[in-house]
Amino acid sequence: MNVADIEGQYLNKDREEEFEIVFKKHFKNLHAYACTIVRDEVMAEEMVQNVFCRLWEKSEQIEIRESVSGYLYRSVYHESLNYLKHLKVREAYQTYAVNQMENTNNTSHNLELKELENRLEIALKELPEKCRTIFQMSRFEELKYQEIADRLELPLKTVENQMGKALRLLRVKLVDFLPASFLLFFLN
Repeated sequence: MNVADIEGQYLNKDREEEFEIVFKKHFKNLHAYACTIVRDEVMAEEMVQNVFCRLWEKSEQIEIRESVSGYLYRSVYHESLNYLKHLKVREAYQTYAVNQMENTNNTSHNLELKELENRLEIALKELPEKCRTIFQMSRFEELKYQEIADRLELPLKTVENQMGKALRLLRVKLVDFLPASFLLFFLN
């Protein structure tokens, strides 16, 4: 029996040769058709194979009322569209997941930053007054040691010593909160 003879009939597994003829006759063109839809040769091949597998597995249940070729093209078309819909859903979910992670990270980062600010404020209040003033002028007003010495009418060496003291005390107070690398950057 040839391919034309199986139109309007059930493809059944007893006719393995017929199925093989249909497969060999249509696979290449169906693959090219699927490529135009999914734009991926490997996935196009998988779409066509899925159609043929389904046809083979359900051959007793599927009645081809039109041409075999028409049935196969329509099946590949729907299989490819389903794949593209699946991709869109997956991409939408990935975008959603990334946004959720960014929002969570931003929220987490903001909470950590707020906690750092609170701890720094507490640690600064515990510094001796002269030490705190010099540290704040250096770090928050971004003054050079000489400018601080001139403003406070202190020797430069006193400013340097007070900054060293402030940094040592703050390292001890904030060591459990910050990574060591950040502490070195921030407090040096």
